[in-house]
Amino acid sequence: MTFLLPELHPDTAPETAALQRRLLSTDSGVRRVALLAFADIEDEVLLPTIAGLLRLDPEPELRAEAARALAGWDDADVVDALADALNDKPAVRQAAAQALTELKDGVAGARLVPHASHADSFVCGAALRALRELRVPAAAEPALAALRHADAGVRREAVGVLGWLKQSDALAPLAELAVGDADAEVRRAAAGALGLASHTDAPAVLPALCSALRDAAWAVREEAATTLGKLVAGEVAVGASARAASGAALREAMDDPYWQVRLRAARSLGRLRDNAALAVLTEALLHPAGNLRKEAAIALGEIGDTTAVPALQAAEADPDPEVRKAVRLALQRLVSP
Repeated sequence: MTFLLPELHPDTAPETAALQRRLLSTDSGVRRVALLAFADIEDEVLLPTIAGLLRLDPEPELRAEAARALAGWDDADVVDALADALNDKPAVRQAAAQALTELKDGVAGARLVPHASHADSFVCGAALRALRELRVPAAAEPALAALRHADAGVRREAVGVLGWLKQSDALAPLAELAVGDADAEVRRAAAGALGLASHTDAPAVLPALCSALRDAAWAVREEAATTLGKLVAGEVAVGASARAASGAALREAMDDPYWQVRLRAARSLGRLRDNAALAVLTEALLHPAGNLRKEAAIALGEIGDTTAVPALQAAEADPDPEVRKAVRLALQRLVSP
């Protein structure tokens, strides 16, 4: 090994000092076993030694093992070593990218912000993925720029960062992606990210979500149906016309060829308390998919219109016990004083 042995505190436990010596052994097999043993000791005084192995060990397999050993440590030098390893051989960079997703501290994670603008797509995407749930404000600028990246994977990661940051200035480009990106998974992710909009910003994104309900990819339609329910549920300031348009789009989605889309639409219609949806929801009580019948029953109970009682009473004999339970609860809501 060619890097300096980090000095240990005089009070360091003997087993920790012994493990450090094994980590720096000239025998690669000994180093490998020592890296695995670190998971049992987890003494932070060894972090510089393991970061040094990640940077300088001659064997890619051991560098990858060092990256895995460093996962979950919110330490500045560890983050820097893992970020540098994103430029290493495939096995090492994959291990480093996965380790970075376990960061929990935004201050340590902020060190990844410069890497979010890296020319290499893998490095850029890995940095954005690690930053996603850390909500580092400085990540907004590179994430916004990455929405125009040629690599769809990078665009997906950028969408995730902006969704968690809940920034109003990101809503317009996210809405554009939800209806116009060439990659279906990017459109799906963008539709989901719009659900993190504040109630004040919700009216601006509803048209894009209604449009996404007619997307060619069923997963995009499913996500749009879910997000609409989040934004228009309850007494929020989206306006009567916006709520009516959302309800109409969701009712139309109840004819979707995929039951998964119908299920999410039924759930959102219930949250919207859309009385105009009674017909499509009672019809859904007869659908072959038990999950959809269950959601239709729940939605009818949430809407609270007693004209749905006869259809629900007929569904009390449903062969699926989960559906029968949902029907029973819905009837209790409708017929209780």
